[in-house]
Amino acid sequence: MADAEWAVIEPLLPAPGWTRGQGGSPGSYCRRDIVDAVRYLTHNGPVWRALPADLPHWRTVYGYVRTWQASGATRRMHDTLREQVRVLARRGPQPTAAIIDSQSVKAADTVGKNSRGYDAGKKIEGRKRHLAVDAMGLILCVVITAASVQDRDGACPLLWRLVAGFRAVTLIWADGGYAGKLVTWTAGTLQRTLQIVKRPDNLHAFKVLPRRWVVERTFGWIMKHRRCVRDYERLPEHHETYLYWSMIHVMAARVARHQSAPPKPVPATPQPRAAHERAPLQAA
Repeated sequence: MADAEWAVIEPLLPAPGWTRGQGGSPGSYCRRDIVDAVRYLTHNGPVWRALPADLPHWRTVYGYVRTWQASGATRRMHDTLREQVRVLARRGPQPTAAIIDSQSVKAADTVGKNSRGYDAGKKIEGRKRHLAVDAMGLILCVVITAASVQDRDGACPLLWRLVAGFRAVTLIWADGGYAGKLVTWTAGTLQRTLQIVKRPDNLHAFKVLPRRWVVERTFGWIMKHRRCVRDYERLPEHHETYLYWSMIHVMAARVARHQSAPPKPVPATPQPRAAHERAPLQAA
């Protein structure tokens, strides 16, 4: 992790308990090394015991990940970075529109039978992650279900979370898989507009569809992190945590690049020339 990225992430980390009078002792590892280990695990996807020896012990890193997840610190770090990225892009900190979609991923043998299923459409056995993102592709809400859950069924709890957490969101885009009763339910129950972006019937080649490409790009960002390519987690909440860490990686780098970039020079305003410097008029 570069120094500029650490300068972005360090203020967002929760203060240790011993600094708040909650007991305990100062840790034996630097918290920057802990974050580096979590980022390494998310980006490269090894098993816990395969963390490099120059990183903190895997049990220590695992303890930090579980503690930050249980206390909501990981989610708060992610949400704060999202607001910073939106402000840097000259947008409001809170979105007013969202895009939803889902993605099925294969599950490892560590995923329990009660939280996995078979997606007949994608021919994938595992879990399905339902995402709601803003117009920039930054994650707003996540719901993890079995892959056998239909998109419309998984969208109901996703939309509930979206409306509860982001009151300003009034317009939601989705693909044709969410058409039907979900549109009516969203308008009547949630008082929100669910607009379906359909694929043209006469389209027989790849084409970037309006709004739908935003969430597809988010899936591309996530799939660059090997821990998220396949689901290895026993609990769906743990998989959700690594989705947040993958986006923390993306957003921290974006904020660090903006803060470390030199300011753009302001063009000088041309000054009027003096009378004796003006060129004489030529005769016609």
